[in-house]
Order: sequence, then C-alpha cells, then structure tokens
Amino acid sequence: MLNITETCLYAKNLEEAEYFYSQLMDFELVAKEETRHLFYKCENSMLLIFNPDHTSRHQTDVDGNPIPLHGDSGSVHIAFSVDQNRYREWKSRLIEHDIDIESEVIWSTKARSFYFRDPAGNSLEIITGNIWNLP
Repeated sequence: MLNITETCLYAKNLEEAEYFYSQLMDFELVAKEETRHLFYKCENSMLLIFNPDHTSRHQTDVDGNPIPLHGDSGSVHIAFSVDQNRYREWKSRLIEHDIDIESEVIWSTKARSFYFRDPAGNSLEIITGNIWNLP
C-alpha cells in the first residue's frame, strides 16, 4: 500500500504563509528557501508550500537530477485531523485570530469538520473522527 509522504500547497506570499503555518497552525518549519518554499513537518508527513511564481519557472536540481517544474493558481484543498478533544480548541483559536469559519459539517460517519482559508486562499479543513471509515 502507498501512503502520502508529502503534499503541497501554493502561496505567492511566503511571509504570510510562514506566519500562518508557523504561528497559527503551530507546524514545525523544517526547511525554508526565500522566494521558493517552506517545508513543514506535519506528524508523519510533510506539508510543502511552494511559491508557484518560482517553482513553475525556475528549474531546481538535486545532485544533478531535475525536479519537474510545477505550480498552481486558485484554491487547493487539504484536511488536517485532530483529536476530538481538541476540535473546539482549534476552532476557537482560529476565530480568535480573525479567521472566518466558512462551514461546519457533521458527516454521516459522525465525524465533524470545519473549513477555513489560509492567506493564499487555499481551502483548509480540520476533521475529527474517522470520516472515511478507514481501519
């Protein structure tokens, strides 16, 4: 079986993104390259935030091997899971920082989630429970 090791979002303003993900979301910043990327540890995986103006135009090589150009515009979605006991805490924390909660859902699996946006406009979701009924 394959697992997701890393996923990425795109943000043109990495300073805003760094404040949001480091301070508000409390993720551990692992690597940073000015104007190119922010890499965050997110439990057992990595959240990569790229500036699409850089990664879609400037070739990067690792030991002489090219990393394919990539970038996106518009809103992308990612969901983060939290323990049920911390769900309200996360919701309150975001509201206290003037982050609008766009929607809140109780799913058929009894999982709960709420949606909000990062400074780049990406759609983020915090989920509690086993929304997909995974083992």
